[in-house]
Amino acid sequence: MYEFETASAAQTIALGEEIGRRLTGGEVIAYSGGLGVGKTTITRGISLGMGLGDEVTSPTFALVNEYAGRDRSLCHFDMYRINGGVDLETTGFFDYLDGNNVLAVEWSENIADELPGDCIRINIERVDDNTRRITLDGDERFADIGDRYQR
Repeated sequence: MYEFETASAAQTIALGEEIGRRLTGGEVIAYSGGLGVGKTTITRGISLGMGLGDEVTSPTFALVNEYAGRDRSLCHFDMYRINGGVDLETTGFFDYLDGNNVLAVEWSENIADELPGDCIRINIERVDDNTRRITLDGDERFADIGDRYQR
């Protein structure tokens, strides 16, 4: 488990870029954290790190936004209104698990039983208006992320 602290939205995006550079395709990122803590902000950075650009928006009303690249895509889900496997089926979530997609799942606790066991878990906590404490539970790919974020 790795802990980071960012002092601005720009730093949260930069941390996301570091994470995105380490993704190869096929990963599921399970976010937890309250409303407005920065889940979409860090996803914007992940998209940049994957080479997909920064046009990431919240998938709140669409349920999923897909950002396609040449060799892999980022699929950004909002599971706030989803309650378990039956509701999840209607989002097409299981279809996105095939291939080189990276899935970034907000409100992942609502579908915890449906997530793969090896998913990357990112929890974001608001410390104050600007500061975020970010905990990443993943593999050794993330061990060398810059000291400027380490707690």
